[in-house]
Amino acid sequence: MNTVISIIIGVILLSVIIIFHELGHFIVAKKNGIKVTEFMLGMGPKIFSFKKGETLYSFRLLLIGGACQMLGEDSDTKEDGSFNSKGPWAKFSTIIAGPLFNFILAFMFAAIIVAILGYDSPTVINVNSGSPAATTVFTNVDDPNDKVTGMQIGDVIDEYNDKSYSLARELTYDFVLDKMTSDPFDIVFIRDGKKYKGTIEPTIFRKYLLGFSYGATDDACKITEVSDDGVMMKEGVRTDDIIKSINGTEIRSGKELSEYFSNYPLDGSTVTMVIEHKGTDKTYNIVPLYTESCVSPRYYDNSVGIYFDHNESRISANPFQILKYSLYEVKLQISITIKALGKLVTGQLNLANNVGGPVRIVSELDNTIQESKEDGVLYIFLNLLNFAILLSANLGVMNLLPLPALDGGRLIFIIIELVRGKPVPKEKEGIVHAIGMVFFMVLMVLVLFNDIRYVFF
Repeated sequence: MNTVISIIIGVILLSVIIIFHELGHFIVAKKNGIKVTEFMLGMGPKIFSFKKGETLYSFRLLLIGGACQMLGEDSDTKEDGSFNSKGPWAKFSTIIAGPLFNFILAFMFAAIIVAILGYDSPTVINVNSGSPAATTVFTNVDDPNDKVTGMQIGDVIDEYNDKSYSLARELTYDFVLDKMTSDPFDIVFIRDGKKYKGTIEPTIFRKYLLGFSYGATDDACKITEVSDDGVMMKEGVRTDDIIKSINGTEIRSGKELSEYFSNYPLDGSTVTMVIEHKGTDKTYNIVPLYTESCVSPRYYDNSVGIYFDHNESRISANPFQILKYSLYEVKLQISITIKALGKLVTGQLNLANNVGGPVRIVSELDNTIQESKEDGVLYIFLNLLNFAILLSANLGVMNLLPLPALDGGRLIFIIIELVRGKPVPKEKEGIVHAIGMVFFMVLMVLVLFNDIRYVFF
């Protein structure tokens, strides 16, 4: 029953995001005098429809997309009110409106969350004694004679490696996605209204690793992350699996696993672990991998940062801050999507384990709902909104990719028209988009099979 509810919620959520995207095309098309022949939600066979004015509104069987079909969009016709009868800027604004509406929707959802919960300031909440963060000398950026030694609780991180930050999660995501190199890194923090800058030498990490993260809490030892290049990933262990025992010792919580590793550090010997996956226990014999690398500022070892810990809780926001930090939230989700895409293309992220479709979305949505139950209906609602922000921003970015059949691909042809002074012949553009459509249909089938493998096996 819970899964059925999650599927219904997932369908509603995706439908709202898709409708809003297509609504962007629809509204701007109408403003530009372009006739919309059909406004549809879903693909495939038509379930029901109705016509109002010149537009047919339809609901189709497969909820995997939607469309705002405009007169002459895929043909050479230039009759009055057709897409091709308009100038390149009218066409450009109509096409780009879809992704922009996704960002607007993400902003609206973010504003609700920030209004209720506030924003997460990148404030330092702990500095490890004797760590590089505690011993580095920092200099006032406006007064070279004003120097302080070490970061302190209450300092607000302003820059890390020449990149400015407004939200604590921006730091967290960067620390997770970007591996630390041996190069020194700069930190700028604000203390008593003054900015201090210092250069921290990375800490070298030499240790045997299994390649996973977990929360060292009193709850069941659930795996929160599995490294793409780690030995546990290669063995088939996945995020949300639960560690039940290690080398014959029962593990009832993340804290117990942390205590076990404190008493019995990994030394390269084979580790026998019983791990629960989808309700089924499986025994793994895993050989830890010796690793020598630089430690990220947000490295977790018994939940304590090697350098410093930064706040991830929320601070109440006034009306101006609600608008300001909602924009930062959308910017964060867009930047995460772009960065993750880059890492997928370069092979830094595993494609099979980091790309999901509708099945994976519903599965993650179900996990979100189940984990939020104890906090009450309000937090379920807010976590769903947060999920929707991610999906909407992701859809906006993906549609702007310069690929055939996507909005970004159509924009490329309009830009070519602006440069050449005349449009590309419609039949040639149509062939490119048709090839792109076939590619994406095949990709959707592959993603579906990958989702089923990831979620159910």
